[in-house]
Amino acid sequence: MPLEWTGLSPEVLLSVDRTGAEPLRAQLERQVREAIRSGRLDVGERLPSSRELAGALGLSRGLVQDCYAQLQAEGYLVTRVGSATRVAAGACRQPAATPATPAPAPRLIADFRSGVPDLRSFPMADWLWALREAGRAVPTAGLDYGDPRGAPRLREVLAGYLRRVRAAAAETDRIVVCSGYQQGLDLVLRALADGGARIVAYEDPGSPETAASAAARAGLTAVPVPVDETGVDVDALAATGADAVIVTPAHQSPTGVVLAPERRLALLDWAARTGGTVIEDDYDAEFRYDRDPVGALQGLAPDRVVAIGTVSKSLVPALRLGWLLCPAAIADRIMTHKYLSDRGSPALDQIALATMIESGRYDRHLRRMRTRYAARRDVLVDALATHAPGVRLTGLAAGFHAVAHLPDTADETAVVAAARTRRVGLYGMSAHRSSHATTPPSLVLGFGNLSSDDVTAGIAAVADLLTAP
Repeated sequence: MPLEWTGLSPEVLLSVDRTGAEPLRAQLERQVREAIRSGRLDVGERLPSSRELAGALGLSRGLVQDCYAQLQAEGYLVTRVGSATRVAAGACRQPAATPATPAPAPRLIADFRSGVPDLRSFPMADWLWALREAGRAVPTAGLDYGDPRGAPRLREVLAGYLRRVRAAAAETDRIVVCSGYQQGLDLVLRALADGGARIVAYEDPGSPETAASAAARAGLTAVPVPVDETGVDVDALAATGADAVIVTPAHQSPTGVVLAPERRLALLDWAARTGGTVIEDDYDAEFRYDRDPVGALQGLAPDRVVAIGTVSKSLVPALRLGWLLCPAAIADRIMTHKYLSDRGSPALDQIALATMIESGRYDRHLRRMRTRYAARRDVLVDALATHAPGVRLTGLAAGFHAVAHLPDTADETAVVAAARTRRVGLYGMSAHRSSHATTPPSLVLGFGNLSSDDVTAGIAAVADLLTAP
């Protein structure tokens, strides 16, 4: 598709050799002709005006006009009075035939993919307002590379916010802004590896591929640790000899259990005794419904816990903004890896997020979304009670996914495949297990990016699959 230019003419890479035997006009004609034949200039592409091209190449305008006239006569260019000179239709090289693109898959009635917030509810007006405010307020010096830890204003605002909302021990100098959870985890694991760590544990079920790939990039070995109804098994963790462990204590992903108080204390005791590090993924901490909010582990042991937070669930993943609360012992190493990785996350977006938080618009959005997700959760419960009453749901106290426990005789893989033929996206717990075992059979049902009507329609369409032996 040709570029549409407004105002000044586009630039085209052309050159002339005044020391060669070939006349200048012939050189120019040949280069434009080859650019069109090769497809470098597409059909409809606008060329520079004769005046601008002549000035750029140090040629007379008449020579360029003669060149354009010759190429127009040959059918390469087309010129109309009052309009720019463009590449003529049919002048470019025809692209090689490509295999037919398969027809797109039918649109799903409902896609219960977990981990996705309500993308339609992103407060676009508030974000654009915050961006404008950020652009208006940022000093000239703020447009430089800046501190690799992140914009000072955002780190200061985050420190206050996390102390207030998550009971975190947040200090501005120990916050590093990152591009989402994945980069944050990479930075932490590399910093730990620099300090001699060799083994990192992760919850099972959890995110085995994410943990294993991040560990491999840092030169670490990843080992699974089982999760039960009260959270990660600390005794099993101790038996692994791990130097660090990745946990989701506020709302375990994907089981939805909350790390019990005695397990929280045992985990922090393990870290103190072994010199281990707890990597706290503050997953779904913003969205709690049936019980009081649970404070961050980091607030209890800031020298042993690294907390990772993002706006991927509270706002949208596309913003790619997150943060690390770093223990003093590894804060500088994390900052160094951040600098070497990308020199820092986008500054204007950071200032915009700080502006949203300071203005109260971020809190207002979270309150609105808590109500919305809670309503959809209730719709999911009602839909299963109506259409598949034998299916038990757990993990409902927070977040926007739940676990549906299928009959012991059900074939998880077959249920997922059959649901797809009915245009419903279901996802098995096996994808979250290190062994990929399909027993006991269960589904992780995400409802964050579905309307209430979609939830009801999706469950009704697959209800018999969920209850069949």
